[in-house]
Amino acid sequence: MSYGVEARSIGATAGESDVLDPNWVGDQILDALDPVHFARTLANAGMRAAVNPVGVGTALLKAAAGAMKVGAATVAKATNSADPDAPAPVQPQPKDHRWTSKAWQDNPYFFGLQQTYLLTKNLADDLIDAANLDEAEHRKAKFAASFAFDALAPTNMLLTNPDALAEAAATGGASVVKGAANLLHDLRHNDGWPSKVDDSGFEPGLNMAMTPGKVVYRSDLIELIQYEPQTEQVYETPLLFCPPWINKYYIMDLAPQKSLIEWAVQLGHTCFTISYRNPDESMCDTSFEDYLHEGPLDALRVVQEITGQEKVNTVNVCLGGTLTAIAMAYGAATGDQPIGTATFLNTLTDFADPGVLGAFTDEPTVAGLERKMADQGYLEASEMARTFDAIRANDLIFQYVVNNWLLGEDPPAFDLLAWNNDSTRMPARMHSSYLRRCYLQNQFANDAFEIDGTILRPAEVKQDCYVLSAIDDHIVPWTAAYRTATLLGGRNRFVLSTSGHIAGIVNPPSPKARHWTNDQIAEAPEKWLDGADKHQQTWWQDWARWISERAGEKVDAPCQLGSETYAPLEDAPGLYVVMRSGDAVSA
Repeated sequence: MSYGVEARSIGATAGESDVLDPNWVGDQILDALDPVHFARTLANAGMRAAVNPVGVGTALLKAAAGAMKVGAATVAKATNSADPDAPAPVQPQPKDHRWTSKAWQDNPYFFGLQQTYLLTKNLADDLIDAANLDEAEHRKAKFAASFAFDALAPTNMLLTNPDALAEAAATGGASVVKGAANLLHDLRHNDGWPSKVDDSGFEPGLNMAMTPGKVVYRSDLIELIQYEPQTEQVYETPLLFCPPWINKYYIMDLAPQKSLIEWAVQLGHTCFTISYRNPDESMCDTSFEDYLHEGPLDALRVVQEITGQEKVNTVNVCLGGTLTAIAMAYGAATGDQPIGTATFLNTLTDFADPGVLGAFTDEPTVAGLERKMADQGYLEASEMARTFDAIRANDLIFQYVVNNWLLGEDPPAFDLLAWNNDSTRMPARMHSSYLRRCYLQNQFANDAFEIDGTILRPAEVKQDCYVLSAIDDHIVPWTAAYRTATLLGGRNRFVLSTSGHIAGIVNPPSPKARHWTNDQIAEAPEKWLDGADKHQQTWWQDWARWISERAGEKVDAPCQLGSETYAPLEDAPGLYVVMRSGDAVSA
């Protein structure tokens, strides 16, 4: 792996000379003003709609009719002549929790404000429909308009939020003062974004990532942690956890009783996990192939040496699963296959339908990211984290605008949000390659992904796979994650959990946990769900049975961790999970 390469070296993105290209400079300015091409997409939608007067006229007539109904209903509210059981002319979405205050229904001022807002938002949607855009641009324009309207909602402003006004009155203005202080804090310390969590009381190794273990291997890219056995006997086939490189690994070892790694150790598995280094500008030329060879493949090699086992089972989260699926297809093509079985958690391997995230992974946006990464050598962690937040803006951004800035509340202290706040950078070359080869070209699902001159074919992967998705996942739609079960060629099991992208993984036994199973893998995910059985327990319990059947015989637990070649270096959670970007590495 070559570190320390000049930052502006991602292909031809930044040009080949030191002479500034005026087009490059212009693009940089536009990228700074409109990094995700939202404004440009909406402008194009407006121009396209302008040449469809019939569609625009229909949308305006519909809005005018709605405005008349809204006006009449608002007057009726103001004159106390409204039917209390009559529905509002424009109904919010059923899961839109911004309008729970009774003032939005009972107070004519707030009622009219809400109805006008919803009516205008519907008009914008209809005008975008009238623009007759292609599918990708239509999806992006709809998302851009939705985000803009979410930001401009009356709930986000003090004088138009009844709950905030009531709190101000009840506290004698103290909530307004505290909210202003929270706003100033976020402007100074959080780039103007509302803080989602008070993470000051959370620290890996202290109250997170606490399962006992040792770092038994360290390279420039990864640490490998081996966990201490907690049973007298263990399954002979070891278990390697492969996290996404975009987040710290300890989503799988969040806290006692919330740790999937702890759960597996207590079931008698010999567990290892990869912990990725947080990249800096010196890693700008680190490639996708580097992450493959020096990430999971290198870790598998060390696990084989330490345990003496030929096969290693893997548990893979999100992007870590994408990389492992590629590793399995590479092994199938080269004849060197160290992976016994694979568990994929909320993973995309077929990127044909990436859901809302597709609005951030089209050609113009990726090109803009490449220009930005070429200057600094990486993508800053906060930029990717805020992209994910924007996908569920009301829940992950504007909810905290209201709570922190308008109501004057402190952000919660919550371990899951603290982990989510602890994300990592993306090396420029690797991230560009990943976005283009996966999101833009969908090479793996189309038998076109090439590693070291070898074309990979997913159908040639014959190992058993356990594919888990979460029904409310906003990053990896479950219907898209399902395709891993049909793309790979082994005996695969698909399981659907409740919750979202993260809580679907941190899903320990509880009375609220449930999941769906169907032993038959149908071609379409909807057909699979039609025949699925619902279980009132966590998927962890289903997976425990599945993986134990594929983990070999029970043997005596090892007396010590590591091996003569790979002696323990330090206690888990190790160096990489706590080091800052750019800290020196001592292998």
